[in-house]
Order: sequence, then structure tokens, then C-alpha cells
Amino acid sequence: MEVVTKIAPIALALIMLGLGMGLTTKDFLRVLNNPRDFVIGFICQLIILPIIAYVLILLLNTPIELALGVMIIAAAPGGVTTNVLTKFANGDVALSISLTAVISLISILSVPFIVFQSAELLGITNISENITMTGIALKMSLVVTIPVIIGMIIRRFAENFISSNISIIEKFTGFLFIIVFAAVWIEERENIVSYLAQAGFIVLTLNIVMMILAYIIAKYFASGIKQRKCIAIECGLQNGTLAIFVATQIFNEVIYMVPTAAYALIMYITAFIFIFILRKSI
Repeated sequence: MEVVTKIAPIALALIMLGLGMGLTTKDFLRVLNNPRDFVIGFICQLIILPIIAYVLILLLNTPIELALGVMIIAAAPGGVTTNVLTKFANGDVALSISLTAVISLISILSVPFIVFQSAELLGITNISENITMTGIALKMSLVVTIPVIIGMIIRRFAENFISSNISIIEKFTGFLFIIVFAAVWIEERENIVSYLAQAGFIVLTLNIVMMILAYIIAKYFASGIKQRKCIAIECGLQNGTLAIFVATQIFNEVIYMVPTAAYALIMYITAFIFIFILRKSI
């Protein structure tokens, strides 16, 4: 996994830079103006998603290495493409942007906490003493927080240029996402079928269950149909590049990245099916 280990931090930093270029301070202030929908999405993604992942791990008796990989992807914030898919689903794009932005910044604290607590609950003891929650948080800040801030600063001083080219930036970040996962699959091409057989069912179940559950929760507590769609999509598509980065920083074994790679293949298929059903039925 030498290639993946080298390109994941660079790709993630560029993806988060692109995310930052698409943000303004209004995207953060919007949370204060309409907090209810944001809080529902925040709870679904940051609290309920990891809990559901852990429950599924126990119910399906998942091997501990794969189990921690599942927890890593469950802890990751929403992917940068959630905004595009929310728009395609005719959902609340502004809410999607706010959720992605805020939870991505918080992830430098939430992801290490969830991953290390999960490792302890699962009885995983092969984490080096040199690797700490604080150390991972600091490394994540270098490739998540700082690039987002730089991206926002660039937008602040080049508003017209960035606004007119934002679609190109979004396509470029999507291309980087593809490169990282292509690298994972190419390096481990001999084991792909085995990996999907091991991790495919649990990540598919997690993805479907969480999108449906988030939609149901939002139906009762969020303000409208557009917000329901947004929250469900945010809970169904995770930042896989960030998950791979975290896995490479903590472990040197590909088995921990398998659920992330499997999830990345599955999540867009299920998301498009989910959106198709919503567009037909509502």
C-alpha cells in the first residue's frame, strides 16, 4: 500500500482545498439562522451512524479488523459530492453544504475519538504506542482544516474567478477521489473479490439502513421534504479519502481499508437508486 499511503494525504488536502473554495462564512452562519435541520443532520451523521455501524458489527459477528475499518468509514464526514447529489435529488443544498463544512472541520476531533474508542471496544491492541488520538488529530488538521481555511481565503480574494469555475473545481476533486480508490484496487487487484466477499454485505447493509433511518428521523423532526433528502444523502455518502488517510496513519495493513474501498463502490450505486425512488415517489 506504499502508493496509497503517499497519495492519500495529498489527494485529501487538495479535495479539502476544493471544498474550502466552495465555502463562505454564510455557510457557517446559516447554522445559527436555522439550527433545527442542522442539528438533526449532525446527530444522524456524527452520533447515530457510528452507533448503527457498531450494532451491525455485533449482529453480523464481523472480524475485528474489518469491524474497525467499518467504524473508520462510519466516523468519516460526508463526502464532497453530497452537495451535487443533494441538488440532483432536489434537496436542500444549502443545508448539505453547511453539514459537510462543519462536520468536516469537527472531524479532526470526532474521527480519532470514534476510531480509538471503537478499537478499545473491539479489543484491538496492535496500535503502536507512538500513535495517539492527539497525533492523528494534528495530522488530520494539516490535510483537512488548514486546506479548507486556505480555500476559503482564496475564494475571499478571488470570488469572481472561483465562482465562475466552481464546477471545474468540483469535477477535479471528484477525479482525485477516483484516483485514490483506483490506486487501492490496483495495488490489491489480486484480492478484490475476497475483500468484497468479506466486507461487501456489512457496508451495503450499513449504507442502506442509515439512509432509510436518517430519512425517517428527518421526516419527523426536520422542517420539510428537501431537508429529509439532504440528511439521508449526507448519511449515505462518506468522505472515503479521509477514511483511507486515517487508516493508513494508524495501521499498515490493507485489511483496515477494505470496508472503505467496498463502501466507495457501493455508496454511489445505492445513492442513485435512493434518489431515483425519491424523485419517482415524491
